Amino acid sequence: MPEKFDAIVVGAGPSGNAATYTLAKAGLKVLQIERGEYPGSKNVQGAILYSDALEKIIPDFRDDAPLERHIIEQRMWLLDDKSFVGTHFRSEDYNKPPYNRYTIIRAQFDKWFSSKVREAGALLICETTVEQLLMDGDRVVGVRCDRIGGDVFADVVILADGVNSTLARKAGFHPEIQAKNVALAVKEILFMPEEVIQARFNIGEEEGVVIEMMGSVTEGMVGTGFLYTNKDSLTIGVGCMLSDFKTNPNRTTPYALLEKLKKHPSIAPLIEGGEMKEYCAHLIPEGGFHAVPKIFGHGWMIVGDSGGFVNAAHREGSNLAMTTGRLAAETVIHAKAAGKDMDAKTLSAYKAALDDSFVMKDLKKYRDLPEVLHNSPHFFSTYPGLVNRAAQTMFTVDGVDKKTKEREVLGSFKAARKLTGLVGDAVKLWRAVR
Repeated sequence: MPEKFDAIVVGAGPSGNAATYTLAKAGLKVLQIERGEYPGSKNVQGAILYSDALEKIIPDFRDDAPLERHIIEQRMWLLDDKSFVGTHFRSEDYNKPPYNRYTIIRAQFDKWFSSKVREAGALLICETTVEQLLMDGDRVVGVRCDRIGGDVFADVVILADGVNSTLARKAGFHPEIQAKNVALAVKEILFMPEEVIQARFNIGEEEGVVIEMMGSVTEGMVGTGFLYTNKDSLTIGVGCMLSDFKTNPNRTTPYALLEKLKKHPSIAPLIEGGEMKEYCAHLIPEGGFHAVPKIFGHGWMIVGDSGGFVNAAHREGSNLAMTTGRLAAETVIHAKAAGKDMDAKTLSAYKAALDDSFVMKDLKKYRDLPEVLHNSPHFFSTYPGLVNRAAQTMFTVDGVDKKTKEREVLGSFKAARKLTGLVGDAVKLWRAVR
């Protein structure tokens, strides 16, 4: 092992792999440290891959990446206990290469991405935990691992160690993440024959569907459910804010919510006969713009989930992770080429690049949405029920004239929220997403 590296990357998820690959491809000496047995060994769940972010790193990734299905249809469902009101967007444009989104199995994808990292020339060490950052005053100069002689030095350390980064907290870079800024999600992978999936979702051999849901499934807590198609399996899950799980008077568990979702009359026929072989729970940073901590300093940068880079409004995470990893690496590459010291002034270029990218622009656009949703639980309880009852009223043919039905629907909304509440909710939501 070289005595000193140009860079050390902690973590081998999408952000860590993006950073390491970009650095190694540019010819830098880079060490990547992963605590799992191999990259992806801690992941069993499916996920969505956004091709644009990966194309900027590995343009020909489609040649051999383990991709499940390309997404041609997006469904959005608002559920009560018995029904849903939804919208679908399906486009033949999404069925033409190069495809925009894919479903993937993270364990397989992370392992593939790591193979590309090693091919680029990076040194990967697995089954190794970084216990703390090595400091020289207020400057990070390396890491200390749980091995004999485990001190390793570098000009810069990039933290890609996941939600609520232990290393960043130990170093005092930011406090522990607040419960209101992190979601706890549970997922299952249900295996079934490819032809069954294709028949149930009206898709072809390599085509896929994503369904995102909100409403009664989260029992008034801020959160969503999701279902999407893999090649020979379905990924189904639900997640809510950790703070809501803590204060929920019913003490509902995440797994109970998932079981409830699976039994919903609109979901059960889609997953019938699926064999559950994998289950996992994980944390997702969903605090948004205001929850992003300081992401650079003397000799260090933070990328991916460690920095809270998730766009919860659009359920985007892997693209933000890979983009932040790439931009952090490019900051190091440019600094090295210019002969600059890796101090905070130099690494501030990372923050400038992020601010100029879609990552921070999108997070800034929805910066007030998390607070609005936290303070408005009726968006997840009252409104889904009202909308579904309104749809049933209007679509039921029973001899009652439509004008009377419209008055009935409007009356139900006013009774539940009053006119001032309806107007106030609309204004709050518009301001949060405008």
